Amino acid sequence: MAEPAELLALARSFGDPVLERWEHLVSLETPSNDADRAAVFGRKLAAGLAATADRIEHPPGPGGDHLVAYWNGRGTASEDDGPGEGHTLLVAHSDTVFPAGTVARRPFTLAEDGDTVTGPGVFDMKGSLVAVELAMDLLSRTGGTPRRPVRLVVVNDEEIGSPDGSRLVARHAEGAHAVLGLEPPLPGGALKIGRRGVARVRLSVRGVSAHAGLDAALGVSAIDELVDQLTGLRATAAALPDAALNVGTITGGTRANVVADHAEAEIGLRYATAETERALLSALLEPTPVRRGAALSAETLSHRPAWAMDPANPLAAELTALAATLGLDLPLGSSGGAGDTNLTGALGIPTVDGLGPAGAGAHGEDEHASLSSLLERAALIATFLETH
Repeated sequence: MAEPAELLALARSFGDPVLERWEHLVSLETPSNDADRAAVFGRKLAAGLAATADRIEHPPGPGGDHLVAYWNGRGTASEDDGPGEGHTLLVAHSDTVFPAGTVARRPFTLAEDGDTVTGPGVFDMKGSLVAVELAMDLLSRTGGTPRRPVRLVVVNDEEIGSPDGSRLVARHAEGAHAVLGLEPPLPGGALKIGRRGVARVRLSVRGVSAHAGLDAALGVSAIDELVDQLTGLRATAAALPDAALNVGTITGGTRANVVADHAEAEIGLRYATAETERALLSALLEPTPVRRGAALSAETLSHRPAWAMDPANPLAAELTALAATLGLDLPLGSSGGAGDTNLTGALGIPTVDGLGPAGAGAHGEDEHASLSSLLERAALIATFLETH
């Protein structure tokens, strides 16, 4: 078993090949819901992981194939882990928010400081995938083996709420001993030990059309009903702690001289506790019409439960202690954004997220990440898997 310092020193010797691999993955653009590009990326990612993985699968999904890689732990090669043993689950995603063609305009670039890397997806989260490849390679090169079986789940729809990928995360979370989320860290490289929950709901209204001048009383305005519903929802959210509501889109009606017979809105909800989550969703998913003759329906488009922050998170304590042996400082915090680890954290499975390389600017023009941080995170992940 290699010492942590040995793993870190070895990781730091891989700067050039890591940059080459990082650039290659960034060049393979992966906007959500692009099945063809997801397939190409999945094959290239699998080719890198195959050097160390015992098995790789490509579960199909509406937006293309996802990826699951398996490594056997010491003393067991079974996918069905024994009682009390469990596996370590690594959670990641391959999709980005950027449309195809962004790389041509804003290619992967290493800054003059020799450490800062820019480009679409370098921070969220292709650098994390490179870090996992390197972590497993470090163990292989030093004769190490993960203590427990390891599964890496890479979904291709996280940036749109994991409408299909969440089932894959849930499936592989069963029996997990610990979950390491590979999302980017908080500012300063802080790990995430809590996340606000997020839901997207479409609220639809059916009314009755009529001439707005001659027969307005015979109509039921779907738009007026929708406006009143949204006003009530905003009041509900304002009265709840840690709640946020955003009306993202509104459509409806046909023209100004016709009472609108249809309208709908897509609404985003955020909440930090299960109690607030239940109150918001109850108000939205069980609406009561204000007007006689109006019909309401609500459809949940995506949903991530709240993962409440626990300052005493034991898995975080183990990781910070390991980081200290590498001479690294790992602060802790809670994220206002949601991700796939919302599910595992809410289920009570020991979970820590934010193990990707430090950086900033996710989803923006100035997205960047740190090469030295990627190498350090790879050594930390390798150390954790070998010892825990």
